[in-house]
Amino acid sequence: MDDKTSVAVIGLGVMGRRMLEALATHDKFRASHIWDPNLDAVAKAVALAPDAVVSDSPEAAIEAANVIYLACPPDPRRLYAMIGADCGKPLFLEKPLGINLAASRAMVHHLEQTGVPVAVNFVQATGEPLAEIETALQSGEMGDLIGIDIEVSYAQWPRVWQQEADWLRFKAEGGMTREVISHFVFFAERLLGTTHLKWAHPTFPDEYLCETNLSAQLSNHEGLPLNVFANVGGAQPDRQGLVIKGSKKSFRVEQFSELWESEGDAFKQVVFPSKNARIDGLHLQLDHFECCMRGEAHKLATIQEALSVQEKIEGMLAG
Repeated sequence: MDDKTSVAVIGLGVMGRRMLEALATHDKFRASHIWDPNLDAVAKAVALAPDAVVSDSPEAAIEAANVIYLACPPDPRRLYAMIGADCGKPLFLEKPLGINLAASRAMVHHLEQTGVPVAVNFVQATGEPLAEIETALQSGEMGDLIGIDIEVSYAQWPRVWQQEADWLRFKAEGGMTREVISHFVFFAERLLGTTHLKWAHPTFPDEYLCETNLSAQLSNHEGLPLNVFANVGGAQPDRQGLVIKGSKKSFRVEQFSELWESEGDAFKQVVFPSKNARIDGLHLQLDHFECCMRGEAHKLATIQEALSVQEKIEGMLAG
């Protein structure tokens, strides 16, 4: 155990506990310290990582471990990231990068000044669908890139498995745009390059609750469109994904790790997730984070990419 790199996991909700599961079966990292202000969340985490020390504070966890993984809500995550950077600790951050653009820009500058290795957990960065599409685009197999559509529709928000994270239903820090659409904006900008927001129309049920509908259009420097369609409500299965349209071949990504392709006919599936796709994806992220720590090439999202995504997300929510 001792030859593995110790990781402090701060924030023990759904994402934090998923990372604990991944760390428990990874060959290079282990969860050594955990912290969350919610005692129920701590109890659930201890069941997954019985050898981890339950720290008295986030600062104590940061000081004790070699690597810091932050899965707490965006606002405290920013503070803990800067504390960790000041301690010289490599940082793996959950998305979104933040909710306040000025604060996030200041954080990015601070992390850049410290020079610590840092990456953001947009899990599709290292996934097979993005790699397949990048190859098809670079080889000419797709033809010209025409544009990208992001499509998200949920029966309810937060979704059933997210209910314990009550903050997700509020406008202040939650909502599907920050939590889900940010993943797909990141994916799109890996293919389109940096985009800019042309217009956006979000709908909020009141001044406190998060958005229930969103339509928006962005474009890259060549004018290629990135269209966003999102809504909540109705008796329906949840849908989430994006369509990458080419002049010769188009692709559809569903449920983060499924890939479908079409040459004008019906889409057919070409990448099938493994039975343990969620943990496999986190293992791959950790593999690339090890490269990040060593200063080697990796495919993880950088803080600069995550800041670009946040700028688009907050712009869309502001309408």
